Amino acid sequence: MAVYTGAMRTLKTDDGLPLHWRQWSLPGEMAGGAPARGTVLIVHGLGEHIGRYEHVAAQLNGWGWHVVGYDQRGHGASGGKRGDVPTAERLLQDLALVIDELRADPVLGRGAQVLLGHSMGGLVAARFVAGGLAAQREGGEGGGAGALPAWFRPVHALVLSSPALDPGMSAFQRLQLALGVSLAPHLAVGNGLKTDWISRDKAVVQAYIADPLVHDRITPTLAKMIVEGGELVRRQAQDWVVPTLLLWAGSDRCVAPSGSAEFAAAAPTQLLRSHCFEPLFHEIFNEPEQAQVFAELQGWLAQRF
Repeated sequence: MAVYTGAMRTLKTDDGLPLHWRQWSLPGEMAGGAPARGTVLIVHGLGEHIGRYEHVAAQLNGWGWHVVGYDQRGHGASGGKRGDVPTAERLLQDLALVIDELRADPVLGRGAQVLLGHSMGGLVAARFVAGGLAAQREGGEGGGAGALPAWFRPVHALVLSSPALDPGMSAFQRLQLALGVSLAPHLAVGNGLKTDWISRDKAVVQAYIADPLVHDRITPTLAKMIVEGGELVRRQAQDWVVPTLLLWAGSDRCVAPSGSAEFAAAAPTQLLRSHCFEPLFHEIFNEPEQAQVFAELQGWLAQRF
């Protein structure tokens, strides 16, 4: 049985914001039993929080993994204006802070470290990897690795769940975004996503609506980061070097499924395993067919580790 610890634990960012940390540990290892396979770090999506991944953590614990997650800035119990970021790289810097904290832990820091990102969290996790690839390539061409960003950290593997590699914006929406970035870059507005789009399970939708830590805010700065981050990830797909599992919903209306399909077509087949669940909505771990999704995840983790 998993042990949930760290409910009130917070990490402090270098700009003074508290990040809410959750941890699901394996009691056997804590009591001196067999070591875990490693730690999975979950990065949640836009408008939600890490508390919605309790059932995902329970599955991972059952397969022998520690699990850590955090509320991204502007989300859940963490600090910051709802749905906003001060700069495009701020979420990447926050992720680096969490990874450093994880690796400094004598238990969590052992074994493999796997990033699992959903939706915007999938974009952040993939952008984290892709930014390092771009910098390494440019640094290599320029004669050194000094171009690596300060936030870059290598990871052993990556799992992407319906990642926001393409938000599916129309030309008019892109024009609106450009105007927003120019005139009111940190003005929070509704994200335009309907709650019915997240899952075909009505109980999931109702719980989402009733959750006081869920919000629908987004600013032009954050929206621009998502758009440009997805473009960068797709450009870097052919140079991918991190073992990756990509799972996405074919009937997704929160993000464009074509973004994941484009990445899957371009990434090296020896490193990427991908699967499109055609009838599923956006939150594939919260769909009636979630057992199929978990089976894909379990099989890939068992094969890789």
